[in-house]
Amino acid sequence: MAVGFAVTSKGSDQYNGRMTLFVILSCMIAAMGGVIFGYDIGISGGVTSMEPFLRKFFPKVYTRIKEDTRISNYCKFDSQLLTSFTSSLYIAGLVATFFASSVTRAFGRKPSILAGGAAFLAGAALGGAAVNVYMLILGRILLGIGVGFSNQSVPLYLSEMAPPQYRGAFNIAFQVCVGIGVLSANLINYATQKVKGGWGWRISLAMAAVPASILTLGAIFLPETANSLIQRSNDHQNAKTMLQRVRGTTNVETELNDLIKASEISKTMEEHPFRMILQARYRPQLVMAISIPFFQQL
Repeated sequence: MAVGFAVTSKGSDQYNGRMTLFVILSCMIAAMGGVIFGYDIGISGGVTSMEPFLRKFFPKVYTRIKEDTRISNYCKFDSQLLTSFTSSLYIAGLVATFFASSVTRAFGRKPSILAGGAAFLAGAALGGAAVNVYMLILGRILLGIGVGFSNQSVPLYLSEMAPPQYRGAFNIAFQVCVGIGVLSANLINYATQKVKGGWGWRISLAMAAVPASILTLGAIFLPETANSLIQRSNDHQNAKTMLQRVRGTTNVETELNDLIKASEISKTMEEHPFRMILQARYRPQLVMAISIPFFQQL
């Protein structure tokens, strides 16, 4: 897993610095990863109910819907191929998460966000231009890879970039953006299903490229976090410069020292990180980390 570390010093409420525009803009760009995740969750349900989409890629399902009016609507969509289209995102995301953690740990949060954004862009392009079901599923897999990378790196980036006293508010912004993405997907599906010519589903699938473009292009200019600089290169001077930049003050010694100390402690835990997280003292965090996405999906 990618090791992130938070400052829990007794003096964390006495850190110098303020909420800067630099931090707000950086986190707004990074939080686009949540919008894309929510969009991909919400868009598939509407697209798979559009008749032109089913007629082109899943004709057996379309025929069953039209001809058999006695069976339940749930049974009409009983298709392994259609299930492969919807579930491929989640399977790819699960697998990509394990690779994303290594990339985030070894190269930093910014490259991981960039990789996720690029995968999103490629997936949106393939989905919108699909001419057969294989292109459709491949595009969905690429979107899943983007989900795996962004869901792993974006919350970590937000936590590390935000001032300690506002860390919870910034981190929950990712969940808020997921909700915004779901809402946007449903509104877009509502509009595109009325498009004449039967190609509205292409708009729905391709529109994922809008937040993906913001994330990818914005990530090019995103700074690396001070935590990551300390963790990967032990470059305390660059970390201090970055911390001064994001906190809007030159007096960051207290927070910097706590970050260095936390990094040293985290390195002693890297050998068995999963065993550590199962300990009783980390149980509340573990329960919340599992429960929030579980109930969100449910």
